[in-house]
This record gives sequence, C-alpha cells and structure tokens, in this order.
Amino acid sequence: MNSADPVPSGTLLSASGVDFVRDGRYLLRGISLTVEAGQHWALLGANGAGKSTLLGLLGAVSHPTRGEVHVLGRQLGRVDIRALRAHLGHVNPRHPLRSPLPVREVVLTGLTNSIELLPRWRPTAEESSHAEQLLETLGMAKLAEATWDTLSQGERGRALIARALMPKPRLLLLDEPATGLDLTAREVLLGSLDELRGRYPELATVLVTHHLEELPETTTHALLLRDGECVAAGPADQVITTELISECYAHPIRIDRQDGRWQARAARRHPTGL
Repeated sequence: MNSADPVPSGTLLSASGVDFVRDGRYLLRGISLTVEAGQHWALLGANGAGKSTLLGLLGAVSHPTRGEVHVLGRQLGRVDIRALRAHLGHVNPRHPLRSPLPVREVVLTGLTNSIELLPRWRPTAEESSHAEQLLETLGMAKLAEATWDTLSQGERGRALIARALMPKPRLLLLDEPATGLDLTAREVLLGSLDELRGRYPELATVLVTHHLEELPETTTHALLLRDGECVAAGPADQVITTELISECYAHPIRIDRQDGRWQARAARRHPTGL
C-alpha cells in the first residue's frame, strides 16, 4: 500500500474469527468485528479483557494467531505493515517525547511519523493550515506555542489526537484517552472528540475504555469483551445495556443514559436470605 492507493469508503476494518495466543494462553478467542466509515466504536471490558490487544491488531501493530484482519482493505500478513500504519491515526498516550517541543511542532510530527521534527523538513502552507485547524477543533489553538513539558495530561492527549490526524487518516484509534484526567479535563476531551467527529463525518474511530462515563455522546457502536471473548457487538443502544454490561463485567451493574451520555452504577448484592 502506498500513499497513492485509494482508501476504501465503506468497510475500514474487519476481523473474522480472530484468535490471539501468547505463551499458550488465549488473549482473544473467536473475535469478529466490522467497522464502517463514519462509525464510532467503543471497546469495553474489565482490565485484562483483551481490549488493548484487539486494538493492536486493528492498528496493524500485531498479527492474529488465527483468523483474518483486514485494515483499509488490506489483509494483515499480506501487506507492508509500515506502509499501512501511515494511513491510520493511532494515539499513543505514552508518547515518548522528552524535549520541550512546542505543541504546533508536536502536531506536525504526525506527518513525518517521528518524535521530533526531521532535520531540514518543512511543512507546506497547506499542512501548516491543517495543523492550525486541528488545534482549533481540539481546543488547543491558544496553546500552539506552549512547550510539551508545560502541558497537563489532558492537554497532551488533545495534542496527540491532533498529531494523529495530521496525515488525514480515515481511521482513528484511541487507547483509554481519558485515563488519569480530572473531571474538567475529561469533559473537555470528550467534547473535543464529539466536535471532531462532527467536522469529519467520514472519519471512523475505535476507542478503548473500561469506564462508560468516558464515552463521547457520538459513540455509535460497542463491542464488549470478557476474558478475551466477545459478549456482544453492535449498535451502542443495543449493546450498552444493564443486562449485557453486567454479563461483561461479571457483576450486576445498572446502566442509565442521560443527555446522550452513559452512566454505570454497581447494583448492591444483598446477603443470602435477606
């Protein structure tokens, strides 16, 4: 796959009968999933359920032990993974930058797929304009000149999303983007994701979390994982339910949705006989 190849407008991701085995242990078993353009999927499950493992397969970071994974129309194992990754926006919350690079330059490194700007490389006027637009959409325009070391965790997260979107990918993958954020920072991040999805209607996203409160309003679909197996997958309103979430987390959990956002609350278990 090269930069001139057309990117499919329909199915962007598909996994069929996927197993992932490590050291004789199944981390994923029999997983199937299809992500279409414009859909926004949540991968939900308890810690250790296999969410990040599945995201790694979808992001062409690893290969399945069995089954097939197609990313942007190309089957893993039959395509140069490095070239394929250039068409994906993968947000790594553990971005290894150590120098005090300004936010604008951090975002521009998404074009070179490097941690620092490459020597003698300069963005075009169009690329610079695209970076400014993304910073504005993600609420980071006023911090464009701020250096990386001065940013809060929430600000870094939004900068990294802008960075991942610089190559104009059709697919954005987010691994627990709200982890460690306080309430205000989380709400700013989720609002930015909603605005981003509205501005780029063909963009598809896959977001990993185990907290339903961290799901943006614009979430359209969900896949529930328990011990590496799929409990349910499909439209969010049909999957994020009290019954299915309770099964997924192996605990009675009551699910409510208000103003487009989900809330989860563990139900009390009464002692036997009471």
